[in-house]
Amino acid sequence: MISQHSTRLAGLALRVGLYVFFALAGFTVFGWLLGATGSYLVAAALGGFLTACTANALMLRLFERASLSEIGLGWNPASRRHVILGLAGGIGAACIVLGLPLLAGAARFTPTPGVALRLTNILFLMIVLVFGAVGEEMLFRGYVFQAMLGVLGPFATIIPVGVLFGLLHAANPEVTRLGILNTCLWGVLLGYSFLRSGDLWLPIGLHLGWNWTLPWFGVTLSGFRMEMTGYTLDWRISPAWSGGAYGPEGGLLTTLVVLVLFIYLWKIPVVTQHPLLIREFGEV
Repeated sequence: MISQHSTRLAGLALRVGLYVFFALAGFTVFGWLLGATGSYLVAAALGGFLTACTANALMLRLFERASLSEIGLGWNPASRRHVILGLAGGIGAACIVLGLPLLAGAARFTPTPGVALRLTNILFLMIVLVFGAVGEEMLFRGYVFQAMLGVLGPFATIIPVGVLFGLLHAANPEVTRLGILNTCLWGVLLGYSFLRSGDLWLPIGLHLGWNWTLPWFGVTLSGFRMEMTGYTLDWRISPAWSGGAYGPEGGLLTTLVVLVLFIYLWKIPVVTQHPLLIREFGEV
């Protein structure tokens, strides 16, 4: 007789395979459609967001007859608390990595030739980064991640998905081994943040707070330079610490601050929520 656990594993495998298929198809279609924008950043952010929405919506409709809000996107007082805590953590971590070297004289601002501060450019970039962060969190901490949590448990879900999150950044410009390692650590951190909150708002806030802050300091974000303030951060320390051309995510300063963020997430006062898939597949 087939055990209940084997049945759950088979059901999970089916869901994972179908989700990956929908994601690959979405990246192919939306990448082609958005390629006309001429901006890799815009195409990647919007394409990823549309892919995540489509893949999650299809899975929820096919298997649960539910809406997107059921993967932890419902809006309530706990959600508002979590997104604020996430933003505070992400912004605070970025300010530590970049602000402390500035205060210590290990970095300084220098004007970027030919680049001027334009509010319209800043607003546009901030909006693009919202789509990018929300899309990545829905994709990596959405339907399949939550189903895996219910069946496999935290360790067998958060660590592999976090490593996959980091490895999929290996094609980014100027990427380094330390950059990939730090991005893997970020992936694990974001998975842990979902475990703490039970919704996507805490990881979204954390992810977005970090991504929003780095361009204001004139540094690259995962290898992508976003020149919007007219200034660049000129480092006076080794690339091993600053991250070099890949940006702070490729440096040891980020490695250290991620460890601080784990403590932050452990201590903050969250109100753990219970999205549909966690209830369906079993409490973590």
